[in-house]
Amino acid sequence: MTAIPGASGMHGYVVFLRRPYAARLLGGTLLGRLPNGMGMLAVVLHVRADGGGYPLAGTLAAILGLATAAGQPVLGRVMDRCGQPPVLLPAACAAAAGFALLAAAGADPLPVAVAAVFVAGFATPPLEAGLRALWPDVLDGPEQVEAAYALDAAAQEILFTVGPLLVVAAAAVNTETALLLTGVLGIAGTLVVSLSGPSRRWRGEPRAAGWAGPLRSPGLRVLLLSLACAGIALGVYAVAVVAYAEEQGSGLASGLLLACMAGGALTGGICYGARPWAGEPHRRLPWLLAALAAGYLPLVLAPALPVMSVLAFVSGVFLAPVLACSFTLVDRLAPAGTVTEAFAWVVAAVGAGGSLGSFVAGVGQDAAGVPGAFAGAGAGGVLALALCLLGGRALRPGTAAVATA
Repeated sequence: MTAIPGASGMHGYVVFLRRPYAARLLGGTLLGRLPNGMGMLAVVLHVRADGGGYPLAGTLAAILGLATAAGQPVLGRVMDRCGQPPVLLPAACAAAAGFALLAAAGADPLPVAVAAVFVAGFATPPLEAGLRALWPDVLDGPEQVEAAYALDAAAQEILFTVGPLLVVAAAAVNTETALLLTGVLGIAGTLVVSLSGPSRRWRGEPRAAGWAGPLRSPGLRVLLLSLACAGIALGVYAVAVVAYAEEQGSGLASGLLLACMAGGALTGGICYGARPWAGEPHRRLPWLLAALAAGYLPLVLAPALPVMSVLAFVSGVFLAPVLACSFTLVDRLAPAGTVTEAFAWVVAAVGAGGSLGSFVAGVGQDAAGVPGAFAGAGAGGVLALALCLLGGRALRPGTAAVATA
């Protein structure tokens, strides 16, 4: 994995962000995706304030997450066929309506609450997938596109830092305000993106796949399974740090460790995208996954908080590079006319893996305490690497083209 000499460092990002519409599209997408980092917490706080118990609050939050994962590929497929604004704007309004309905109805009657969170999740506009489909049209050459993928993957860590802070601030007024703010921010970011020239002009290529869409590509199936296992590690980590904080008797420890991992991912993504890399992405991905798995394994030691903070930072360093390299592969592996749906499947795979990881962490915690909870993160990372190695042949773009022809 050797860097190509030449233009590198932060100058590459400056050049990329100076391209017409690049900064607007990235900023608008991040704004519109803030609900992804706000929704679950806003739902939990509102249900608790309305008198619901933690089991109910957790169930509704899980429905929101699973509905989001299910809706992304569906909306992505429609967007490949109909363009971006006709899908993004109605979806954002429907998601905001779901949050508003929950704010008005509360946790009782339960069927209304379930319907509200399902709509809010399923209708989440696929801004993330849509942006990655736009980059090749907006930017100049594959090197800028890969830098954009890296910055995109790194910047999304900001969502899960800023989003919860916004929810807590809005909930200081009342929890209804937190839910309404979540929906409004989604609409605002969607407007910034969908009213831009590239989004209005973009059209998917003529479709070259049947009902299975991008899943017809064997390489894409391998990649999605591998990323789902990486998602398991992320879901495990989010729960395990809470168990670690309780064991340490520090209410701030979980937030600190989440911030450290996000900081590592942000740093790793910026460094990875600051220079182009030699070699094909399908050869680079196993090395990145190996480094990601190696970062998760020491967490099982659960040392004192200062050392654990360093390990948490290290565990996040290769997360954004893995995602950025995977996005480049999606571009090459997706059959013609399915690129938005393919990127949406990446979002769904990581999200579904995260939901499974939450369950794995709970089982591990019951079986072996905090080390048992963190063991699931290492296992998810190793499994992601194993699947990538076993399916490495299918990840070659030439092989994928033959298989989907």
